[in-house]
Amino acid sequence: METPGLTQANAPAGWRGWLRQSENLLIVFCLGALMVLPLLEVLLRPFKTGISGSIPFVQHFTLFVGMLGGALAAREGRLLAISTLSHFLRGWPKAAARLFSHAAGAGVTVYLLLASVHFLRTEIENPRVLAYGIPVWAMQIVLPVGFGLVAARLIWHASVCWWGRWGALGLASFFVLAGLQQVIAPENLVVPALILLLLATILGAPVFTMIGGAALILLWGAGFPIASVPLKHYSLVTNATLPTIPLFTLAGYFLAEGGASRRLVRVFQALFGTVRGGPAVVTALVCAFFTSFTGASGVTILALGGLLMPVLLAARYSERNALGLLTSAGSLGLLFPPCLPLIFYAIVASNISVNMGAATEVTIQKMFLGGIVPGVLLVGLTAWWGIRVGPRAEGERRRFDAVEARRAVWAAKWELLLPVVALGSLFSGKATPVEAAAITAFYAFAVETWVYRDLKLFRDVPRVMTECGLLVGGVLLILGVAMGFTNYLVIEQVPDRLVEWSTANIHSTWMFLLMLNVLLLLVGCIMDVYSAIAVVVPLIVPIGLQFGVDPVHLGIIFLANLELGYLTPPVGMNLFLSSYRFNKPMPEVARSVLPMLLVLFIGVLLITYIPALTTTLPKLSR
Repeated sequence: METPGLTQANAPAGWRGWLRQSENLLIVFCLGALMVLPLLEVLLRPFKTGISGSIPFVQHFTLFVGMLGGALAAREGRLLAISTLSHFLRGWPKAAARLFSHAAGAGVTVYLLLASVHFLRTEIENPRVLAYGIPVWAMQIVLPVGFGLVAARLIWHASVCWWGRWGALGLASFFVLAGLQQVIAPENLVVPALILLLLATILGAPVFTMIGGAALILLWGAGFPIASVPLKHYSLVTNATLPTIPLFTLAGYFLAEGGASRRLVRVFQALFGTVRGGPAVVTALVCAFFTSFTGASGVTILALGGLLMPVLLAARYSERNALGLLTSAGSLGLLFPPCLPLIFYAIVASNISVNMGAATEVTIQKMFLGGIVPGVLLVGLTAWWGIRVGPRAEGERRRFDAVEARRAVWAAKWELLLPVVALGSLFSGKATPVEAAAITAFYAFAVETWVYRDLKLFRDVPRVMTECGLLVGGVLLILGVAMGFTNYLVIEQVPDRLVEWSTANIHSTWMFLLMLNVLLLLVGCIMDVYSAIAVVVPLIVPIGLQFGVDPVHLGIIFLANLELGYLTPPVGMNLFLSSYRFNKPMPEVARSVLPMLLVLFIGVLLITYIPALTTTLPKLSR
């Protein structure tokens, strides 16, 4: 949805206004440091020098961005939830559902706070030094602070009146104290607690509390320390390659908030708008370009919807077909580098494949290469459908204007070079993935602020960086606690048992892939792509390796299926965003995307059963 004003002129005065501005400035500083430190490393490398502690500082600034961004998302009431029930409730049932779900979410977050305090205490007792004498625990303290802010804001947003907030605080306190007192044995409380958590999720509790709460309850009931949840959260967020996620996201936000959308639409319109179905081709291409940098976050629909809908309607597409095309195209770039799910899959799957001795190592570079041909296939199918449903008699079609095409390309030349900068720096061998992401983010910043001057340095850039931090923080909250849930699955040997069951009952790789597609379509209906990567990938990669499926190919199959999840109820993000952006009822939006769902599903089957589409480019890069 469109961003509530993060720098509103009428922001509340006093301590709340001071806290708001302080959080905004701090997250801008952390994102700026994430961008600048790797750039300095690249610049200083020819001189055989560098910045001491640069890498661990970048990793811990990512931790700050994750926790503070999560606090900002809670502040703005924009933590991701999977339930749509609240949209259909009215009056006191809606208020009661909100109070209960937020109170339960706050209770889970308080447990995460307590677990992170326990984790922090062990770090203080065995101190490590980050750099320049700064102890690691001084950076880790952001974990309990961040969870505390999130819990407080869940209580605040539980109701619009004070009695409701006090009620939510009392209910959350009851949940916390009931667990701490342990009047009943923990193992006997697991099932009731999980049922309450499921109810809260259905009523609208955030996704991270659902996954994190399940991890806490299951670990607690099995007698394992719950401090492992924030430990896994910390380990993931400070992973050496994870800073690529906020940096590539930042590049996408600079594009989306600048004038890139107008210039790119003009380019593709000049090149393809003169052929039959040209507006559909333009829609598919420009959406794929944007989504590859904005991470299939919905920004594409918000940024381009107002520009492309009039183009499609002017070409005499029906309103339903135009709506379905735009809604579906909003996630087309999911398989193109440097889209964030590709990066995160590589991070999660790499450790698993290495531990199991896989012949193919899962790297960010291989995932980027593996997604190109399947991504082109899905874009091509979308464009084909758009051409097929386009008006057959468009009147006097204008001729290709070479002068306008040349002018449009020249006007957008710096933005068209962005993929070259991103992939060139990554595959050149002269920059690490994090450094390549920093170069890309700085390039996008320079283009939009200094070349085109669409963004004002002190007025717009902090707002854009704050919004980027909010999105990244919301995602990293989910990913961090999901790794805690995954840790429980590993402790209980769930992946090993699944491998044993699969090899005993499934005797064909083709049958395994078919069942995998069905499973992932169901996952896509109920879970967002980031949660699915964190929870499901550790379960399916060992099975895929057992059946001889290349882990890079498995990753592209996984993401291609989850791409359909953006279009399927109940958590199809594009459906909600399209409904909001074009002011259309959800059922109407859902009906409009049904033909595209079928077309994209055919593409997913081709990607699944023709491995060469995925594996050829990674093999050529060896």
